Amino acid sequence: MRASNVSSDGGTESAALVDDNGSEEDYSYEDLCQANPRYLQPGGEQLAINELISDGSVVCAEALWDHVTMDDQELGFKAGDVIQVLEASNKDWWWGRNEDKEAWFPASFVRLRVNQEELSENSSSTQGEEHEEDAGKNHHKHSESKHQMRTNVIQEIMNTERVYIKHLKDICEGYIRQCRKHTGMFTVAQLATIFGNIEDIYKFQRKFLKDLEKQYNKEEPHLSEIGSCFLQHQEGFAIYSEYCNNHPGACAELSNLMKQGRYRHFFEACRLLQQMIDIAIDGFLLTPVQKICKYPLQLAELLKYTTPEHSDYNNIKAAYEAMKNVACLINERKRRLESIDKIARWQVSIVGWEGLDILDRSSELIHSGELTKVTRHGKSQQRTFFLFDHQLVSCKKDLLRRDVLYYRGRTDMDDVELVDLEDGRDKDWNLSVKNAFKLVSKTTDEVHLFCARKQEDKVRWLQACEDERRRVREDREMGMEISENQKKLAMLNAQKAGHGKSKGYSGCPVAPPHQNLHPLHQRHVTVPTSVPQQQVFALAEPKRKPSLFWHTFNKLTPFKK
Repeated sequence: MRASNVSSDGGTESAALVDDNGSEEDYSYEDLCQANPRYLQPGGEQLAINELISDGSVVCAEALWDHVTMDDQELGFKAGDVIQVLEASNKDWWWGRNEDKEAWFPASFVRLRVNQEELSENSSSTQGEEHEEDAGKNHHKHSESKHQMRTNVIQEIMNTERVYIKHLKDICEGYIRQCRKHTGMFTVAQLATIFGNIEDIYKFQRKFLKDLEKQYNKEEPHLSEIGSCFLQHQEGFAIYSEYCNNHPGACAELSNLMKQGRYRHFFEACRLLQQMIDIAIDGFLLTPVQKICKYPLQLAELLKYTTPEHSDYNNIKAAYEAMKNVACLINERKRRLESIDKIARWQVSIVGWEGLDILDRSSELIHSGELTKVTRHGKSQQRTFFLFDHQLVSCKKDLLRRDVLYYRGRTDMDDVELVDLEDGRDKDWNLSVKNAFKLVSKTTDEVHLFCARKQEDKVRWLQACEDERRRVREDREMGMEISENQKKLAMLNAQKAGHGKSKGYSGCPVAPPHQNLHPLHQRHVTVPTSVPQQQVFALAEPKRKPSLFWHTFNKLTPFKK
């Protein structure tokens, strides 16, 4: 271990990490983990969890993100789903059960519920109903229990916030500061890629924690009023969007560096010098992504144990909705960033593209397929259409190479109205039509008439056009914008990737390699060793269903999903 490569002197840089008001309360990690006996530390404390399980307690966790898997040995679930933890002896993969089956799942994808005793209390509550003479006692006991439940959640929020601040401080002081001193190992661009804007997040979270501490009632935690803190800082949480969008690139950069022994030794020396807990650097860098997804789950549980009469009820309810929207917006922006890379590569593959880049106005493919475009004179043209937000692009397939598409024009969807046509003779054009619809310009006399092959194809197009308008409205309401730099970078990367390659579709998408695991009855012998493929930052609500249209889109384009 080359600990000598890392210096412990803070120099002038440490001053920038001090709290804005000149102080920062310091906690040891052990102090931060001393909480209510029912409080479980997510991602760790496997021994405590297994002890609870051995005692017959039901230990439940809530999914932070979707876990999509094709492997029978792994448990698939959606964000917000509840999983019963059956074994947690492995720190990375736990064995659990949902409504469908039992299997392995990644521990980092879940948050352990604070009030694990809730199920057992609910199951025994019916017995108390048999004794009406104890109704008054039971009501008083229930009220006390409700207070304790709220106390548990409040304490979890406070403790996890303090632990989180400690992690952020360790990243900034333990890793970033040392990396900047070793200019021969790291460029400025590399550090920007690996750490993103985590120093801004650290500064923001210190202010947020300070306000939380002011609202925390140490003597009677259940009376704490913390909802206003989330509402006051809700706009500030938007800085997580940049970090989450950057995170996949950070993982890729770190992975490349870790192939070299000197970088593995360096980062481990940083961790030891800072006296950080035994988590690798990529685990530390994942914590902000986990945190922003955890807030809505914590607030949802807090709201559950906050009575409508409580002075903080309305603020907690509003805070829950606000943080849910923040997490949803971050997830949507990340999904759009992934989408624009595909769209840019698609445009590069089109022969004879004219006019502005597709990304100048659009960031998502809504639908695609073949339609017959009909002129007023009855002339028909078979075209392949791609419906994006704000515009409909028309292409023609090559007669010999059907995988090659030629650009034929586009329609501004903001300027047209959708008109459904009945089968029969169209009175305006005096033409017989079937499975047809029109796009009529709002500002000119231009009209576009389209016919689908089948009735169900027409229905899909009509629904897609409605979806396109809805997406545009939602984007405007959510403030969904992709920066010009991100658009330019996507086009630049697509052009580099397509340079020197022939136009057209180059082959079928290759499925990820399947990992053979032991049969179910040998589940305690081995656990999955692969990293979960989809570390997506999604919440169960509100969430758009994944589009099936990319499947069609990929068939016609030279890139792989």
